[in-house]
Amino acid sequence: MSARAAVLARLAAAQRTARLPPAPAAKPFVSPARSGSECRDRFVRELEALGVDCHVEASAEAVRARVRALVAGKQILSWDFDQLPYEVGSVLGGALRGAAPRDDQARAEIGVTGCHGAIAETGSLAVLSGRGCSRTVSLLPPVHVAVVRAEDLLFSMGEFFARNRERIASTAGCTFITGPSRTADIELTLTLGVHGPGRVIVVVGP
Repeated sequence: MSARAAVLARLAAAQRTARLPPAPAAKPFVSPARSGSECRDRFVRELEALGVDCHVEASAEAVRARVRALVAGKQILSWDFDQLPYEVGSVLGGALRGAAPRDDQARAEIGVTGCHGAIAETGSLAVLSGRGCSRTVSLLPPVHVAVVRAEDLLFSMGEFFARNRERIASTAGCTFITGPSRTADIELTLTLGVHGPGRVIVVVGP
């Protein structure tokens, strides 16, 4: 019997019995060691390549000052303040939250969130939606400001999944944000901001 015939015979037998051959055991994910500064530097480079404005601040006070300047004079939609790092909520004034009426949220000019992972390899933000962390905040306003803590930085997507396996399983949704929203028509004309924010700003803290 040829190799091809043998494979087809196995598949036919599996279909008749409704049993498939067992899958090989999965190997545990092992991430190479990366320093915090290496992850941060790679993350910043990837953000710049994606057209994301990135600000690296040396203190919590500097993070708050940066966010205050970015949101000045704008209608803000925000995660609940206790979900934002570096006490950023203290500079957001009368910001709307995810529980606000839908029409009010739709008028927001800028959304402010934290993140649950910052993937250095791709410049992606991982955001888990749930209580106090409305997904609308990062998707609806035309501008998204994300505040990243040093401990949020991971080198790879695999490292993020390995570290947050249980949390991801229990959350309402997991969103990966890699630069501004982009789409192109049949003529390959690129347009920003059609399916999400057209501008993303990241503030990295100490």
